[in-house]
Amino acid sequence: MTAGKTPVVRHLGPAEYAPTYQAMRRFTDARGTTTPDELWVLEHPPVYTVGIAGREKHFPRESAIPLERIDRGGQITYHGPGQAIVYALIDLARRGLTVRGMVSLVEQAVIEVLGAHGVGAERRNGAPGAYVNGAKIAALGLRVRRGCCYHGVALNVDMDLAPFSAIDPCGYPGLAVTQTRANGVVAGAEEMGGELARRIARLIDK
Repeated sequence: MTAGKTPVVRHLGPAEYAPTYQAMRRFTDARGTTTPDELWVLEHPPVYTVGIAGREKHFPRESAIPLERIDRGGQITYHGPGQAIVYALIDLARRGLTVRGMVSLVEQAVIEVLGAHGVGAERRNGAPGAYVNGAKIAALGLRVRRGCCYHGVALNVDMDLAPFSAIDPCGYPGLAVTQTRANGVVAGAEEMGGELARRIARLIDK
């Protein structure tokens, strides 16, 4: 799994969703066999995103928050300030990673970062992401084109969770959501996003 240099970590700060989404697609389309992998750490203003399997019955009943249809896997989720997002622009083929292997690696990174802060998290079969006491704390979705992935993981840190109640998060009616602040973690979204990106980079390089 060590083919390729350590991914470049870029801290983008607050970033609008649509331009960031297009930038990921352009990066993936333009990259070549020697293009370094990148991990983008950022936060989005309030937005719902819906993956290619999205079904309208899971959408918000009524909301002023914009909704973006995109090309990752999965159903609907919410992004907003106080959520640490890490987009993984990784050449899976070059690193000998399968899609499932990459999903497992990102989940493991979340579990390890939370564990370092004293929070026990776990996976759930058939429902990618990370969970604490049954509540979802991190959502995960990827898209693969030409052997390279983009999109990534969103870790709830210290945010308004109310918009999740207007949807069926990740397509699961009544799914509880939580965040690191509610579990005693004082670090903010920027710090947690940086930790998560570094942990993903280390696991990729193992």
